[in-house]
Amino acid sequence: MVVPLLLVAACAQQVSGPPPATTVPQQDRGPAVTITEATVTPTPSQGNALVLEPSPAPTTPPAASGRPYTPSGPPPRLDTGSATVSLDSVVFDTFRGGYIPLSEASDTVIESLRDAIRPIYEPEYESVEGGDWLKDDDLVIGHASAGASYAYPVRMLNLHEIVNDYIDGVPVLVSYCPLCVSGVVYNRELDGEVLLFRNTSALHESDLVMYDHQTGSYWFQVLGEAVVGPLSGKRLEMLPSATVPGGQWVERHPDTLVLSRDLGLGGPSNRYDSNPFVGYGERVNSSGPPFPISPITDARLLPGDRVFAIQVGDSHKGYALDRAGAWAANDVVGGSDVVVIGRDEDGAAAAVAYFSEVDGRVLTWSLEGGVLTDVETGSEWSDAGIAVSGPLAGSSLWAVPSRTSMWFSLVGALPGIELYIP
Repeated sequence: MVVPLLLVAACAQQVSGPPPATTVPQQDRGPAVTITEATVTPTPSQGNALVLEPSPAPTTPPAASGRPYTPSGPPPRLDTGSATVSLDSVVFDTFRGGYIPLSEASDTVIESLRDAIRPIYEPEYESVEGGDWLKDDDLVIGHASAGASYAYPVRMLNLHEIVNDYIDGVPVLVSYCPLCVSGVVYNRELDGEVLLFRNTSALHESDLVMYDHQTGSYWFQVLGEAVVGPLSGKRLEMLPSATVPGGQWVERHPDTLVLSRDLGLGGPSNRYDSNPFVGYGERVNSSGPPFPISPITDARLLPGDRVFAIQVGDSHKGYALDRAGAWAANDVVGGSDVVVIGRDEDGAAAAVAYFSEVDGRVLTWSLEGGVLTDVETGSEWSDAGIAVSGPLAGSSLWAVPSRTSMWFSLVGALPGIELYIP
């Protein structure tokens, strides 16, 4: 189903070439590309414009060394003989106001659109002081590891969507799709092999489709599941993350590192200053997503409403964010006791989730007057999952793997998912 959606262009321009198979007014996601028989690469002299260069010979990526690297050479040719979704449901954004289904796309089209939205392979970070350009109400995808905390500004992810990194020795994938506001962090290691993720410029259910450099398989971002290619049916391990206003994240993690805007990728220094997706959720609610999705039959929430979802084992549960205020939910998911804490501050609702057990005891939680306490000891806890006062001061909670997305994306990926509405 396609619902036309009139949105403001972000950074693309019209280009010459054959008309797309289907035309739909849309939110542009990256620079314009010309579909040709060669791979396209950006040049410093032309900014976001793209020129043609001969396709490089395939190369083998370096062995996993625990350090980020930029891939060289193309991935293996896409094997469409193995897929868990219809090839018609995977569509390439032409960046010219239309899309082409994978079932109709030639190798030329696939290669020309590959990485039109440039992933980040070798990220750099700066301190909160160095990242003082980040405003309190700027959304970030926050990820806290055992050793440090990291903030990935959505203003930057709008233009890159994918960050590959190693954090505390874990190969991490930070992924974001602005067309469904889906922010998820994954472990890139699968069956003992570390995968490197890149951008197909395609979407499935109006959500980002990634590909891995090693096998060329296509991955559905919101689920972290391979849907086309030799790895079809495989899923990545989801890691804890929170899509929250930057001010909230920095308050919880004052020593957080912020993804640097100085990545050596060229382009104007102010390219991250604007946000073309302001008001996007309201437009989705009124007109629907800009790319094809399955019919929405679950009306528990509006399509563009944001939802925080957690996963414990094979069990998933969603928690409505919009219009919810401040709340805490004591819950059981996948047989584990959890607490989900929701806030509506700095102009955006957000949530975090933790396992409720501390030192072998399951705690019960209360949020009164904005203060989170456990009922058993009366200790006060921060949203970072740390007891800041009381008998348990200094204790900490384990975060639950989580994702944030619009309702249409979550329920399309996980039909019938259990939902908590505060």
